[in-house]
Amino acid sequence: MIEAVEALTHPALAGAAHGFLGRRGGVSTGLHAGLNVSYSEDNPAHTAENRRRAGDAVLPGARLLTCYQIHSPDVVTVTAPWADPDRPRADALVTDRPGLLLGVLTADCAPVLFHDPEAGVIGAAHAGWKGAIGGVTDRTVEAMEALGADRKRISAVVGPCIAQKSYEVDAGFEARFAADDAACARFFKAGRAGHSWFDLEGYVAARLATFGVGTVAMLGEDTYSQADRFYSFRRSTHAGETGYGRQISLIGLG
Repeated sequence: MIEAVEALTHPALAGAAHGFLGRRGGVSTGLHAGLNVSYSEDNPAHTAENRRRAGDAVLPGARLLTCYQIHSPDVVTVTAPWADPDRPRADALVTDRPGLLLGVLTADCAPVLFHDPEAGVIGAAHAGWKGAIGGVTDRTVEAMEALGADRKRISAVVGPCIAQKSYEVDAGFEARFAADDAACARFFKAGRAGHSWFDLEGYVAARLATFGVGTVAMLGEDTYSQADRFYSFRRSTHAGETGYGRQISLIGLG
């Protein structure tokens, strides 16, 4: 029996076809078992089939587009589809064109999906800690506004990512955020000597709210602790594994 693709949704994005997908419902095997959508380590045929299944689970018939993610604040405004080998180096996509399915890949980083239903504008951002502190969500909102969106009308949902209870960081990491904004202290919980626990999801959501996004929500799903549902770079690293998969989060206009 073939396992169904699991696509998590949120009411705040109800006006757009969307889904935060995990590892269930794919054809990859071994370390990448499930719905791995990255070509970097897997059998290309398996990845292509997984991407097809992912798209069909959210917006059948749409053209799935992703970028070559580089942990940056860079955003691409999509006006026409591209071939996968030609995907741009960036970490967020926005569009007002129907029939395009915007996707970001994650394996502990935070995926964020955006929608302004009145303007008919959507966005998808990959917010790891580097991109988050660098302003990738801010730049995504600005790119949406250039297409006619209004940040007060935008709904943004932070999808499955590594939870604070699973994300231990060192003092140097915390110092980067303190130097950027002293108020970031609230996203760190003290741990063993020289270490703390970082709330990436909370940080990203707070940054969205501070930037004026009208509706901000979080799914509250920890990628690290749910091996049967999500891929996790940190979990795979701790297990001494030689590779890991990536899940995808998608949004499109029908």
